[in-house]
Amino acid sequence: MAHEIDFQIHGNEMQFVEIELDPQESVIAEAGSLMMMEDGVQIQTLFGDGSQQGFMGKLIGAGKRWLAGESLFMTEFTNLSYDKKRVAFSAPYPGKIIPLDLRIYGGKIVCQKDAFLCAAKGISVGIDFQRRLGAGFFGGEGFIMEKLEGEGLAFIHAGGTIYERELVAGELLRIHAGNLVALTQGVTYDIEFVGGIKTALFGGEGMFFATLRGPGKVWIQSLPLSRLADHIISASPIAGGSRREEGGFLGGLFDGD
Repeated sequence: MAHEIDFQIHGNEMQFVEIELDPQESVIAEAGSLMMMEDGVQIQTLFGDGSQQGFMGKLIGAGKRWLAGESLFMTEFTNLSYDKKRVAFSAPYPGKIIPLDLRIYGGKIVCQKDAFLCAAKGISVGIDFQRRLGAGFFGGEGFIMEKLEGEGLAFIHAGGTIYERELVAGELLRIHAGNLVALTQGVTYDIEFVGGIKTALFGGEGMFFATLRGPGKVWIQSLPLSRLADHIISASPIAGGSRREEGGFLGGLFDGD
């Protein structure tokens, strides 16, 4: 079981989440997300995916994160005092912080890499490998996604406005791959070709869509970080260089921005 933490989200466009820890309670986070913490909170580096399983389980979790290009370590913040203490984690760019109680979603949420911000200790932050051939070859980052597992609170971050959509069984939704934030375990994910060559090359939406099929819930962001970065770069006096396509390794060829 994950620790029972209390929280409050502050701000509008540039949010941060403030976690209140009882004595001996802990929260885990990716490195670099800390904003502030009160005296009495201890920082410790964890090996693996943040779960409380044994050494072999931690080793396997760390190996999966390493294969996906993630850090082998996470950071744990524990209240060692006798009073309630607070620790805060900030969003890396304009957008919203989404609190997720994993107990409501069957103990598992799949999200885009780098979406995870922090979670109660006991939540496992692993890697979810998509098995579909289309997603593997054309999904880029969508091929390797993060999975949050456990029974407690986790917090993810997304850019711009967040749209939550409940899909009924068999319902299909097509979105730009970079706009996908998270999905519940009942939703299947794949990549679909837009259509004819003319539409793909000159339609302005790229060559591939992410296709999501219910049942389940999906979270969609209106402003992926890579899209924001692309517009900033294109408006700068020094333009050029390689662009990072939010859809993944196929680059600007599939970019519709």
